[in-house]
Amino acid sequence: MSQLSAYFPISDPTLIFLVVLLVILLAPIVMGKLRIPHIIGMVLAGVLLGEHGLSILDRDNSFELFGNVGLYYIMFLAALEMDVEGVKKNKYRMLTFGLLTFAIPLALVYVSSVSILRYSVMSSLLLGCIMASNTLVAYPIVSRYGLQRKPSVMLSVGSTMLSLLLALTLLAGIVASYQSDANLTFWLFFALKFAVYCVAMIMLIPRLTRWFLRSYSNAVMQYVFVMLMMFMSAALSAAVGFEGIFGAFFAGLILNRYIPAVSPLMNRIEFIGNALFIPYFLIGVGMLINLRGLFSGGNILLILFVITVMGTLGKLLAAYISCIGFRLPLSSGTMMFGLTSAHAAGAIAMVMVGMKIETAPGVYLVDDDLLNGVVLMILFTCVISSLVTEHSAQKITLRDQDVAHVETANENDEHMLIPVKYPEYADHLVNLALLMRNKKLNRPLTALNVVYEDENMRANQEKGRRLLEQVSRYAAGSDVAVQTQVRIAVNIANGIKHAFQEFRTSEIIIGMHTHTEVSKKFWGQFHQSLVNGLNCQIVMARLMQPLNTLRRIVVAVPSRAQFEPGFYRWLERLSRMAGQLECRIQFHGRDDTLALIRQFVQNRHHQVRAEFVEMTHWNEVPKLAATIAADHMFVVVAARKGTVSYKNALENLAEEIRQYFSGKTLLIIFPDQYGSQDEDMTFSQSQHTEEHSAYEVLGSWIKNALGKRKW
Repeated sequence: MSQLSAYFPISDPTLIFLVVLLVILLAPIVMGKLRIPHIIGMVLAGVLLGEHGLSILDRDNSFELFGNVGLYYIMFLAALEMDVEGVKKNKYRMLTFGLLTFAIPLALVYVSSVSILRYSVMSSLLLGCIMASNTLVAYPIVSRYGLQRKPSVMLSVGSTMLSLLLALTLLAGIVASYQSDANLTFWLFFALKFAVYCVAMIMLIPRLTRWFLRSYSNAVMQYVFVMLMMFMSAALSAAVGFEGIFGAFFAGLILNRYIPAVSPLMNRIEFIGNALFIPYFLIGVGMLINLRGLFSGGNILLILFVITVMGTLGKLLAAYISCIGFRLPLSSGTMMFGLTSAHAAGAIAMVMVGMKIETAPGVYLVDDDLLNGVVLMILFTCVISSLVTEHSAQKITLRDQDVAHVETANENDEHMLIPVKYPEYADHLVNLALLMRNKKLNRPLTALNVVYEDENMRANQEKGRRLLEQVSRYAAGSDVAVQTQVRIAVNIANGIKHAFQEFRTSEIIIGMHTHTEVSKKFWGQFHQSLVNGLNCQIVMARLMQPLNTLRRIVVAVPSRAQFEPGFYRWLERLSRMAGQLECRIQFHGRDDTLALIRQFVQNRHHQVRAEFVEMTHWNEVPKLAATIAADHMFVVVAARKGTVSYKNALENLAEEIRQYFSGKTLLIIFPDQYGSQDEDMTFSQSQHTEEHSAYEVLGSWIKNALGKRKW
């Protein structure tokens, strides 16, 4: 045993990383068997492996580095996954809960620290700061249950940052009280630095993000850029006197609208954080905990009991008082308590600051007993927070399943078909589908490549397979399955139609060609044939910039569109996309149509920032061109001939778009219509459908001829 102990604690970086990865792999398995939240398993593993446990690992600089990154990740992800519109609508609730969850624990811990522990005023205030703030250690549990946008979660995340901001401000005051220059000038300068920091981040990060995302589509570069923004904000936050965790959260809030929740970039951020950095942070926190201190005598046990009980009681009172005041279900109050009751690296950072403050020669604001008590408190509050959050997440999930939802007629049959041809455009179409799809149904996408049956067929088949592999990898970044098929056909349109029927898809998302040498027709070679040959919804897309950089979606809706059977399908897709992108959506149409759109959006997608503008006649569509900026998307809800919403003005749609909306990001939607084309989908069907019939061509020729003749 003595010979074996010579190899411990492990100090070799490779072996340390090996053991940490082993813990990250095994802890969820073991904790799952025990029905204990995985987070607790990570912390307990750190306790066991650290110098205060079995002393297997040396807490080297990697734990400091990855621990900081993990803490920043937790705060950053919490901000990225927040519903910003929901925050705006609940700002007064958030402010109220934030003040309560800060003030009540602060008061309880301060009074008990002075009266029971007999600490000084400043030491008691420091303890109050530590317990008034909190860390979202249990937030990954919320993400696992998909409850990020629940009101209780949004209130908890917002109040966490508010209480942290207030605690850091009070901590700065405690530090300043021991400095000779702590006067009014110091506080004015402190406030000025903070204001300049906030304005600089708000002005700088969005501009850099829009430029970078438009200029570079490489997945690795985009991820590195996002990390750069997070650490830049964290570093500058620390420079002005606040902890870096505030800067990480602030960066997440600013980047929120540029990283949609269903985007591959968001999936990469979550994946890397949850797989490595956050577990590393939790294990590192556990390694600081000294359970032996409970039995070493002194005041550690009393300190642990007082601050844990009083701080947790304060968080509980704040959560349930707010829950009752806001008229939320009690399960929401439990969730609020669970999320706001944990303390981690923020508490360690504050207590470390106190250890550096010398109140008298050789006497410091924080002694060893207080340090050990705070570190042990972290373990207990993390356990309480994880267990309560897990329990309340299950309750909320079951509670919401009991609530009846009004489903649209076409929502449950969602299955999107995406014909792809050009590698540089395929990922954009898949991204559009990801923003429109219903995550709850978890249906796969179907990607199709159709090649002509000619002498180049084999070479084109191989190109098609490589293209579909690219599409599958892209969608896999968002954990979305993709069915793929390379299809041989003598006619591209018929190949797509037959695939549509074979895969039993509900709608088609297809790109509009941007290569003038491919086809002189506005729609493309075969788009009109698809529209005429299928009654399903067809979305034609011309995407000129990354979708996550869009600021507004402008939708032109024809009169009587509400009488079409596909009305709610396209409205649902556009509402989902606007919600995911967190951009404004503006509907232009008749009052009766807009009234139904407004009712649907308010009932089903109330968080979407929708605007409604009356457009009395379809001829007003060209006037919208002046309002469409480079970072806007223009959507035209068209109609097939013979349908109730079709109008003659739609005949000029292609020419109007070519003339007035050239270079704009564009969607043209042909909604579902009544009837089925199943019986028409045969191999004997006409292989081509012209964009204009012979009668239309003849009528146009006669009209032009008569117009030129002078009478």
